Amino acid sequence: MEDASSLAEEVDRALEPTEEVRSAEVPMTLHGQRLDRALAQMVPEFSRSYLQQLIEQGDALLEGQPVTKVSTKVRFGHRIDITLRATPQSQAFVPEEMPIEVVYEDAHLRVIHKPAGLVVHPAPGNWRGTLLNGLLALDPLARDVPRAGIVHRLDKDTSGLMVVARTRQTMDALVQQIAAREVRRQYLAIAHKPWTAASPLLVEAPIGRDPHQRLRMAVVDLAYQSGKTAATTIDLLDHNPAGCLVQCTLHTGRTHQIRVHMAHLGHPLLGDTVYGGSTTEEMARQALHAWHLAFVHPITGQAIDLTAELPSDMKNALSAWGLSYNRAPQGA
Repeated sequence: MEDASSLAEEVDRALEPTEEVRSAEVPMTLHGQRLDRALAQMVPEFSRSYLQQLIEQGDALLEGQPVTKVSTKVRFGHRIDITLRATPQSQAFVPEEMPIEVVYEDAHLRVIHKPAGLVVHPAPGNWRGTLLNGLLALDPLARDVPRAGIVHRLDKDTSGLMVVARTRQTMDALVQQIAAREVRRQYLAIAHKPWTAASPLLVEAPIGRDPHQRLRMAVVDLAYQSGKTAATTIDLLDHNPAGCLVQCTLHTGRTHQIRVHMAHLGHPLLGDTVYGGSTTEEMARQALHAWHLAFVHPITGQAIDLTAELPSDMKNALSAWGLSYNRAPQGA
């Protein structure tokens, strides 16, 4: 394990202005893809929009010839050379030691328990101290996998289980499983107001950017606004005049999906001030926890079925609101 001084030196080196020519051959998985999309997978520490700028200004070579069209199709075995220059995003891809709770691991993947407050991926305002930085320090193999193997995300203030790939083969397979809705992701949420709807309740409501507040998402009408279909099954576990405890099963993975769907139903999550919830002494963040993750291991075929205990702040909030939790329905 690196000591603090050597890690600091590595970080300092990463921050130095650099120009680097990166070369790679197109793998079979990217055959027929656009050049910008292929590069976004092959050079994951740079954003696709930035790579598009480099292509358009002549910094990319395909089989030794300059290419300036981002839509140029690449073929298996093609050699791509691109001149890269440091950006805040690329500088963020450095290892940082941090405690990471691993609940399952093998040579192909890990399942981790993310605490509330930890950002998953570097982004403006959070270029360091993210889960990605921790994964780079935890596993040397993470450097060879796009986004350090992160195949799905949790919001900063959502706690719970995440699966992380350790190889490119595993990552591609997990992405396909998630897209095919073959990965079961279930959450526990504490929300305002007593539950009056049916249970279970399937919510099918498209989600897009809120046209009035661009930092939020909202349920939208696809006939008039851009967005994507979204589906969540909600099971009531307990409720009283103060609020309710529900289990939410994701069938799609849209940004803030559970938070938006619950607020749309008139039940904003406790602590979720972005979508109309109120904080309490016990709950200063949205009361949302990814408690159950189940899927078929994409390499071994083993059934992976894991749960994560409720964090203490949600337990305290349940107690304060007089709600009980006995792990009822998994279903959906």
